[in-house]
Amino acid sequence: MSNIHPTAIIEKGAKIGNNVTIEPYAIIKGTVTLEDNVVIKSHVYIDGNTTVGEGTVIWPSASIGTKTQDLKFRGETTYVVIGKNCEIREFVTINSSCQEGSVVRVGDNCLIMAYCHVAHNCEIGNKVILANSVNLAGHVIVEDHAIIGGMTPVHQFSRIGCYAMVGGFSRITHDVPPYTLGAGSPYKSGGLNLVGLKRNGFSLPLRKDLAKAFKLTYRSGLHISEALEAIESEVEISPHVQHWIDFCKTSKRGLIGLHSTRLEEDFDEEEELEEELLKEGK
Repeated sequence: MSNIHPTAIIEKGAKIGNNVTIEPYAIIKGTVTLEDNVVIKSHVYIDGNTTVGEGTVIWPSASIGTKTQDLKFRGETTYVVIGKNCEIREFVTINSSCQEGSVVRVGDNCLIMAYCHVAHNCEIGNKVILANSVNLAGHVIVEDHAIIGGMTPVHQFSRIGCYAMVGGFSRITHDVPPYTLGAGSPYKSGGLNLVGLKRNGFSLPLRKDLAKAFKLTYRSGLHISEALEAIESEVEISPHVQHWIDFCKTSKRGLIGLHSTRLEEDFDEEEELEEELLKEGK
């Protein structure tokens, strides 16, 4: 049995699980799936090929699964998948994706606070927190356990690594490495997110290894490729240290604060123009 208010509009074809609550004036389109124990507060609008995972609560006036704002969209079939036990607060917007078969994905146990925006082709991991008015542009990846402070815009194609803590009112234009703490515009990395790592059970030896990896990358003066070689030879390679190495090696936008020493030097014309505008502060 589900508790659905008579003023809610649920189109034919929508799939409603057990023990779902839908409050007054919510609108659920016909291609939407709400799994068991979902709560939809009043005036929520859910459209598109959207699945909302078990136990998730969506608060008043959120808009989920609507058409992407990407001007390249040509009517392709795209998806939004929201995980289990998430809290999606008031006036959040999560657009659908762009490109045939692509997915905007939010993991399990995430908290997305009021007025956040999640754009096309974004991927958000598990136990992520986006504070009020975080804005993710297209193709942004936020890994597990990351926290992004309020009023922070994240540039398209950027990544926020796992367990990273980004302070509020920051401006993210490049990749933020995992396990780190930083803030500002321009952004400054302050070291490891030690409080977050302790709270999540990272041992002291592991924290020391990650601190050494951070110092070799950010404080040694080595080119990024040389720093990664030093990490591989001088630091014990645990799964977390290996993730640091892999994250840095696969960075396409460059690490924030190190974008003058990117691994990829073959900018196309558009990227070169964008970098020049960033340098000039425009």
